[in-house]
Amino acid sequence: MTPKPSPRSASPSARPRESRLSVLHLAPESLGFALDGAAQAIGAVRLGAALPAALQAVFVSAPEGNAAAARGAVQDIAYRTMRRLATAEWLIAKLVKKAPPPHVGHVLACSFALLIDDEATAAYSPFTVVDQAVSAIAARREFSFAKGLVNAVLRNFLRERETLLQAAQADEVARWNYPAWWIDAVKKAWPDAWQAVLAAGNKQGPLTLRVNARHSTVDAYLQVLQSHHIAASRAGEYAVKLDTPMSVDRIPGFSDGVVSVQDAGAQLAAPLLGARDGMRVLDACAAPGGKTGHLLELAKLQLVALESDASRARRIGENLQRLRLEAEVRIGDAGAPSKWHDDIDQPFDRILADVPCSASGIVRRHPDIRWLRRASDIPALVAEQRRILEALWPLVKPGGELLYVTCSIFPEEGELQAQWFGNKYQDAVRLDAPGQLLPSVARAPADTSAGSDAGPSAEASTGANSDHDGFFYARFQKR
Repeated sequence: MTPKPSPRSASPSARPRESRLSVLHLAPESLGFALDGAAQAIGAVRLGAALPAALQAVFVSAPEGNAAAARGAVQDIAYRTMRRLATAEWLIAKLVKKAPPPHVGHVLACSFALLIDDEATAAYSPFTVVDQAVSAIAARREFSFAKGLVNAVLRNFLRERETLLQAAQADEVARWNYPAWWIDAVKKAWPDAWQAVLAAGNKQGPLTLRVNARHSTVDAYLQVLQSHHIAASRAGEYAVKLDTPMSVDRIPGFSDGVVSVQDAGAQLAAPLLGARDGMRVLDACAAPGGKTGHLLELAKLQLVALESDASRARRIGENLQRLRLEAEVRIGDAGAPSKWHDDIDQPFDRILADVPCSASGIVRRHPDIRWLRRASDIPALVAEQRRILEALWPLVKPGGELLYVTCSIFPEEGELQAQWFGNKYQDAVRLDAPGQLLPSVARAPADTSAGSDAGPSAEASTGANSDHDGFFYARFQKR
């Protein structure tokens, strides 16, 4: 499921104090304007807001017309900075004797995120970044005193760039750009693959499409893309990966429901559930509706899409409307069926339990998650997952199946949770499923302890050349 905002997240309308700044006198298409906007968003994340909400607050507060002109650059710099935040903050601590005001520090962090790249692959020249960072600071009356500091710090970095970046490698947090607890958790979980897992999370995820089986096939859609001179390749049974990301309004067939945007790893859920025409199916925790749509593309079902958040539930309806599909959308807590499942309701042939989790497997698409999560969140999430599973299992028909899904790479939310469930319910038979899929080219080592129930490998499920986020899948049948 798409991650909900962290409990510490600020409301989009409740902008942090430091983002209510004096009016900028910079051209909206300038890098300085984009650096200022991205710095505001980084500041909001550091105060607990989710990055999408932080960016939306920046765009809403911008003068009319300016937001549209700067949106792409602001968003790119903000996401880039989230992936390099620890390195940037290490450099600030190294080069600035006294901590600067937060907004100044965030402009420096965004500038460092651009300057870390080799000049040959950088989006902007070093001179442009330094010049525009100084302009961004000078354009804010309350921070203009710091323009000399910003200029000196960035120029000092460029003079000592290689030495400083090499020194940063010795600091594990600065090197990998994750909190120390996260790095330790990945090391413990995947001792043979931890570096690949962390590195994968620092890359930008590909734009992967799901081809609507009611309208086309992967092979046929690849030909459509070729006719539009769009390079792409197969990434799964229903998945197509574009070589170059683009806005959905440029993707052939998107508005007509021929394709949807969905990671290749997430596309495994609907086929694994094995729902057939006429079955009664529950998609628990369904927003934003990607898996709901996929289920309905594969079979004619009596489908209930459940979501606890009314605003997120509306997105399910919007997605289904584009696909020209229908489901019964209910608002309710998956862990409290008495509030939404009447006594006259029949049990379900299939239940998809895509439960709330740390979202650690999709951190390359949501790089702010690593800075919003805390180690203490994991036990709380484990307890919530168990509460939901305990509530849903009685709703499965004898002979029916439940598919447990998380977009996590932590075993506490994956294999350990599946083992707990199998031990608790004697009428639960574990069936084949991929188990743990690690993100991108990193794969989970074979788990021989689970025997044949562990299911096929990630490569067998998604294709050896697939590029996907991190997921866990466990499938159970009721005796």
